[in-house]
Amino acid sequence: MPVDQLNDLHADAVVADTHNDLLMAVSARPPRMWASFFRDQWLPQLVAGGVDVQVLPVFIDDQYRPEGALRQTLRMIECAHVLAEGNPETVRICSDGQQIDEALALGRIALVLAMESMPGIGDSVELISTVHRLGVRVASVAHWDRTALADGSGQDGTGSRLTSHGVEALQEMERLGMIFDVSHLGASGVGHVLEIATRPVIATHSSARALRDHHRNLTDDQLRGIAAGGGVVCVNFLAAFLTEDAGSATIDHLVDHIGHVAGVAGIDHVGLGPDFIREIHRDLTPPCCEGFGLGDIDSGAAIPGLDGPRGLPMVTEALLKHGFAEEEIVKILGGNVMRLFRAELGQARP
Repeated sequence: MPVDQLNDLHADAVVADTHNDLLMAVSARPPRMWASFFRDQWLPQLVAGGVDVQVLPVFIDDQYRPEGALRQTLRMIECAHVLAEGNPETVRICSDGQQIDEALALGRIALVLAMESMPGIGDSVELISTVHRLGVRVASVAHWDRTALADGSGQDGTGSRLTSHGVEALQEMERLGMIFDVSHLGASGVGHVLEIATRPVIATHSSARALRDHHRNLTDDQLRGIAAGGGVVCVNFLAAFLTEDAGSATIDHLVDHIGHVAGVAGIDHVGLGPDFIREIHRDLTPPCCEGFGLGDIDSGAAIPGLDGPRGLPMVTEALLKHGFAEEEIVKILGGNVMRLFRAELGQARP
């Protein structure tokens, strides 16, 4: 395909990135710099990558847990609103599919607020309604370890399901129109969610366990279960989740995972959840701690050219080279996520 035609395909598609931790980097600055730092450091990358919809997770670092978790949660949510208010011509926080469509029609990048593991909530499930009022529309209930709601995938050996508070959290999210995120959830917890969920769920940044046997990835049975409920699995780009030898990861490994998810779950149930954390970790980690990892993985290893949003057009090119049809690529880049968001995001139940 000629370069111009490739560029048109990527530009014409709605590109949805369901996991970028940029709020960690932006909120680390003084509040007076939040809007300008985002505008100078991150906005050019999103524009260069053709990102139309950006899910912004609120992730709370260990240093704030447990005592400062709620304070930092609120601070990061406020950071998101401030950076959006400071850049009204380029981005907009959206609470439902209609608002996303309106933002895209105006040429804005639609921002969707999410929470990752909700340590600031603990077992106070009633606070889910509070963060919903503040704009949060996607959330998970665990990260690597144990929370009051569930065990993360790093605790798979426990074989635990959702706690009673975790079940209440799922039910409250379904009532409010918040989409439940199964990424990072332990295997038994994922099974429990798929057993009791009455609305579609999302995996915002998870790859295929059949290709890389890591607890952070999803099994074929889990992929089929998410698809059966109408959900979407957004493939993680992190090299260590794509191949055992992270240092040798290529974009072909990523396309293999996308293809596997599409083959098992169906082409209507796969999206992109890049998890571009290399720059964020370098930005926030002092020189004394270079080589900082995440659990048992190397967070610094990345696919060449694909360590940030600027590289996203490479994914479109690689999918074409691997024989995906244009209409399939449009679904993968963001069409499937948009279908889910239009149907579920912010759609409360009585």
